Amino acid sequence: MPYKTQGSGRPQRSASSFRRGGRPTGGGSGGGRRKGPAKQYIHPSKFINQAVTKEAEDPYQAKHVFADFPFGAELQANIRAKGYTAPSAIQDQAIPEIIAGKDVIGLANTGTGKTAAFLLPVIERMSGIMLRPSVLIVAPTRELAQQIDEEFRVFARGMGLYSALIVGGVSVDRQLRELKRRPHFIIGTPGRLKDLIERGHLQLKNMGVLVLDEADRMLDMGFLPDIRRIVSEMPRERQTLFFSATITPDIQALVHDFLKEPVTISVRTTETSDHVEQDVIEAHDKNHKVELLADLLGKDEYQKVLIFGETKFGVQRLSDHLSNLGHTSVAIHGNKNQSQRQRALKQFKDEKVKVMVATDVAARGLDIPNVTHVINFDTPQTYSDYVHRIGRTGRGGARGRAHTFIDQQ
Repeated sequence: MPYKTQGSGRPQRSASSFRRGGRPTGGGSGGGRRKGPAKQYIHPSKFINQAVTKEAEDPYQAKHVFADFPFGAELQANIRAKGYTAPSAIQDQAIPEIIAGKDVIGLANTGTGKTAAFLLPVIERMSGIMLRPSVLIVAPTRELAQQIDEEFRVFARGMGLYSALIVGGVSVDRQLRELKRRPHFIIGTPGRLKDLIERGHLQLKNMGVLVLDEADRMLDMGFLPDIRRIVSEMPRERQTLFFSATITPDIQALVHDFLKEPVTISVRTTETSDHVEQDVIEAHDKNHKVELLADLLGKDEYQKVLIFGETKFGVQRLSDHLSNLGHTSVAIHGNKNQSQRQRALKQFKDEKVKVMVATDVAARGLDIPNVTHVINFDTPQTYSDYVHRIGRTGRGGARGRAHTFIDQQ
């Protein structure tokens, strides 16, 4: 059912509403309210931030270039082909420690290059090793696991190393065939990994390296029991690499249980990206929000826009409505199967469509280059979710913009 529109209006980006006690728009983007904890009230002032200009920054000065690292000729050639020369802060500091065989805690924001920080030294370590499988990489979402696998294939090209992607939402038969090939790297999500372990299809007793990526997200999503079950199947003598944006008591407990004398490397910056210009847009109601959103998308600077909604139904409905208005759009949410989500994500990444509308869970861990704007059509459940959302823009030091719709008082 299409949205109705009424009148015409221009976006009103104003902080004045929170001084009058205005609350963020609470309604979902359509359909019923999702079940779960009550939505937190987030003061609208938290959605406003003046971005730091590049001239005001103190850029990180790397101690190494990639050619300094003791990587073999094939890996160095693949790094050069990727266009890498100077490492990011997490890469510069973590790679030497990982090469030395130490357990590492990497505290880093998204978009800082942490995937390469753990993949490159582990790929180098695995070259020439006959024992398979040897490396387990666990990520919170299918999309992030897929991205790690894609990056692995680029860096390991021509080196005789193979991976298996073990995630939910796709046929298990193909994954079982891949496991029978005894890949060097297994990259997966907690639920499907645990399932295959318990069905006797996945043996981890010879694994020498464990990587937990976005550990805080995995705990947020309720995967702690699955992670403990998975790790219980691995040898105690292993190298464990642990990446997270935050350290909470639950994370501390995992660190204590899983890692031995870890080296902590923190390159975390501020709670929200300094490079993201954040502001609010006041709207009378949902129809007004759609009208204002369409007005924004008609502007030239809105080139690659990620929109967050609250419900699966509402996200799909909004995406369809925007497409009907002439703004090419795709949606990702829990009702889409994995191939549909990957196809939509690829269209957005390749800029075949201008807009992607997503729920929080579907968008966790996504690494999408050059997103110009993040728009919170519905306010997030928590401030942590807000930080995650706007972190999809302003990545790698680029500038980005984030808008959040709030009720007009």
